[in-house]
Amino acid sequence: MPEKTDNPGRKVIISIGGNAIIRRGGTGTIDEQFANMESASRAIAGIAASGAPIIITHGNGPIVGNIILRNEAARDTLPPMPLYIADADSEGGIGFMIQQSLYNSFLKIGVKREVVAVVTQVVVDPADPAFSKPTKPVGPYYTEEAAAALTASNGWVMAEGPGGPGGPGGVGGKSFRRVVPSPKPVRVVEVGVITSLSNSGVVVIAAGGGGVPVFEGADGTLKGIDAVVDKDSTTVILALASSAELFINLTEVDMLYTSFGTPEARGIKELGTEEAAGLLESGEFPPGSMGPKVEAAIAFIDGGEGGEGGEGGGKEVIITSPANLEAALSGRAGTRIHR
Repeated sequence: MPEKTDNPGRKVIISIGGNAIIRRGGTGTIDEQFANMESASRAIAGIAASGAPIIITHGNGPIVGNIILRNEAARDTLPPMPLYIADADSEGGIGFMIQQSLYNSFLKIGVKREVVAVVTQVVVDPADPAFSKPTKPVGPYYTEEAAAALTASNGWVMAEGPGGPGGPGGVGGKSFRRVVPSPKPVRVVEVGVITSLSNSGVVVIAAGGGGVPVFEGADGTLKGIDAVVDKDSTTVILALASSAELFINLTEVDMLYTSFGTPEARGIKELGTEEAAGLLESGEFPPGSMGPKVEAAIAFIDGGEGGEGGEGGGKEVIITSPANLEAALSGRAGTRIHR
């Protein structure tokens, strides 16, 4: 049975990274993905037993990439689906997996709480600078010739990637990959129902992969757009809108480190937001790694992007791995960030 947590009744938002579901070096099978969810589900069951309102978000990086690869493999047989549909597909599939894992964990310890996954739309601004400079790589690698053809036929933006032996460009050849915009989330369309369900005791899984990006027309209608929204940024919007007090960010590593990946690496048990901002500015947490997670932690505690501060922010952030969540909840692992 999960150990008792120190979070009785506190509203919690838990973000599960995509790389915590499909780990680097793993096989990526569905059985392995379910196994990776077990330790996190067990710890989340302990929080659920305390009665705390819970919202769960999740990444989709490796998984949405697999969906795109299937699209490409079958493009001569079935019409390829747009990226925003792949985003929605990944929300449904990963949401189901988390939903079932939690259901089974709750059943084992006698927790009587319902779990639901909500496919979530996230409004983005068509004037966001990201749309004029796509940077987020998605899908497979292509030869230079194939990339040029896709640019001509689909209007895709391509960026050169690694070539060399075994790559799509062959020995000494060039490889290319599609890049898409990564705009900032403006609002979560389903925030009202997500908050209501959570407040009523339902454990809600939402905003998978940052949510499905949509444009909002002048008449209020919505239309999907091919883009990728940062999952941690959307999580902060949901966390603040639902008045969450604790933000748990689950990733591949057990805690934050300075000089990560070097012999001088040092684990960080506790950080104030000012110190976290200083380390972020100094380059300790790179944009493609822990940077977005630290930025999200600061935004959550300070009450939103730009550091508004005051009553609107959350109380605390825990960054750790799924396997260490139980220990982190009792202060024996992970990194805690606070004001």
